[in-house]
Parts: sequence; C-alpha cells; structure tokens
Amino acid sequence: MKTLVVFFIFVTLMLVYGKSIYAQDAAKVAPDKVKVLLENDKVRVLDFKLKPGESTGMHSHPNYVIYFLKDGKMQTTLPDGKSSEMVVKAGDTHWSEAVVHNNKNIGKSDSHAIVIELKK
Repeated sequence: MKTLVVFFIFVTLMLVYGKSIYAQDAAKVAPDKVKVLLENDKVRVLDFKLKPGESTGMHSHPNYVIYFLKDGKMQTTLPDGKSSEMVVKAGDTHWSEAVVHNNKNIGKSDSHAIVIELKK
C-alpha cells in the first residue's frame, strides 16, 4: 500500500512539474554555448554558437526570432523524441512560437545565430 501511495505522489508531481524539467533556460543549460547579450522587460537577445556535433541540451524559448550568422545544418529534437533537420544560410531569419527543444549542429562548420526572445 505504501508503494502505491509513493507511486501516485510521484505521478502527480511529474504531471505538475514535468514540463518544467524540460523547459529550462538555454543560457543556464549551455552557458558555454549560449550568451545573453541583452535583457530587459521587452526582449532577451541570445548569442548561440555550436561547433560541429555540439548540442545545446533541452531548453525552452518564448516566442522568438532567430537570425543565422553562418551557413549550417541543424537538427532540432522535441521532448517527445521527434526531430527535424534544417539547412540554413547566413542571413536566414525565422519566426517560432514558444517551444521546448534541443538543437544539435550536424553540419561540418561552426554554427552561429542570434535569438531574440519576446517577452509578454
């Protein structure tokens, strides 16, 4: 009976807090790869740099714009394990709704992008 109670407490905690386990700040998850350039009450600007084969780790963003400074090939993986690949060119700019994901540089050269997160 005690094991069953512990199990239900664990499941309840995972349902309540589980998303926040994945939804971590990119600058805290990968401080050697993500630097905060500017933060105020309207936006936060991040500088992302990944060498070939490097990943950011699972992290979250509110709605954001990303501007790629270098050509590259990225793999994005969601918490459910689904992934997609994207080839980008320097100067490409993309909009994204809020997301939790991991980014991996699967290209042959360093990846560099600026992310502008919008605050409410």
